[in-house]
Amino acid sequence: MTSARRMLIDANTTPFYHVVNRCVRSAFLCGEDKLTGRSYEHRRGWIVDKIKALSAIFCIDICAYAVMNNHYHLVLKIDVEEAKTLSPKEVISRWCQITKGHTVATRYMNGEALIDGERMLLDGLITEWHERLSSISWFMRCLNEEIARKANREDGCKGAFWEGRFKSQALLDEQALLACMMYVDLNPIRAGIADSLQSSDFTSIQERISALKQVNNIIISPQAPVQSAKNKPQTINKSLAKFDAATHSSQQTGIPFHFADYLELIDWTGRAIRHDKKGFIDNQRPKLLNELGIASDAWLSSAKDFRRQYSGISGRWDAMCAFKLQQGGKWCRGKSSSEALHPNQPLG
Repeated sequence: MTSARRMLIDANTTPFYHVVNRCVRSAFLCGEDKLTGRSYEHRRGWIVDKIKALSAIFCIDICAYAVMNNHYHLVLKIDVEEAKTLSPKEVISRWCQITKGHTVATRYMNGEALIDGERMLLDGLITEWHERLSSISWFMRCLNEEIARKANREDGCKGAFWEGRFKSQALLDEQALLACMMYVDLNPIRAGIADSLQSSDFTSIQERISALKQVNNIIISPQAPVQSAKNKPQTINKSLAKFDAATHSSQQTGIPFHFADYLELIDWTGRAIRHDKKGFIDNQRPKLLNELGIASDAWLSSAKDFRRQYSGISGRWDAMCAFKLQQGGKWCRGKSSSEALHPNQPLG
């Protein structure tokens, strides 16, 4: 039995969530149809461009993404602090980039006087829109509706494009977040359609590595890149969530790791799970595994089978049970990245 989305997503418990959506039947999101020879590769760009544009509107950051042939993965972070700082005019301005808004809101933005009834209506609208701007459900709705319309228009057909509502997993701690991001970034390598991080097209790790190379070019030769950056047209797209290693500080606002440590770990993990490197594990354990106390075998198992190991939540066993109890559930299953597999157990 499916659960209400409000029971699966709670920003007060954790801001990090893994979401997945798949095309209906054998419809192609991207890739190439070998039967017809028709290529759908350009649709990958639709997904990436749209999630970046929506991230700039919503108070939701993109931690990781991977766009595959008939599905895509996202790791999202609800930016609760940013949502708190939005003024009424910012809420209206952002929401009107998604929908037509409301005539009362338009009049308010134009500086027109409102009667008491209109002010009450406007206050209700602003409260509702404010909540939606930090809602993963609304983020996914805006993403999926536009992609479905564009794909159906291109295919000359009607009807459902996605097989159902998106699936979500709450990531309750650092280990769960790290394992999930790694699982998402390594999707093309694990599926055998890429043999390196650099060739893993339409993934966040490829984008981050490309951005790192550009930064290095600026450091080596600062004049030319700065000049070209000035001439580059402005874009409304938002960059990926930043790595912020101030894990135990109240000032930590991004992904709680150093990017250099993440890059080291994903390179090590990618080499270990490649089909032509079966069973190979470098003796030099990455720094993050040592810091978080994660066993190498357990880590590689999570990197390959993260979604199968967990249901709608991932984290330490006690945290998963507490989350499930809070949402009214009676059963919890899964295993921690650093602990043995727990069988299904009743809560309480």
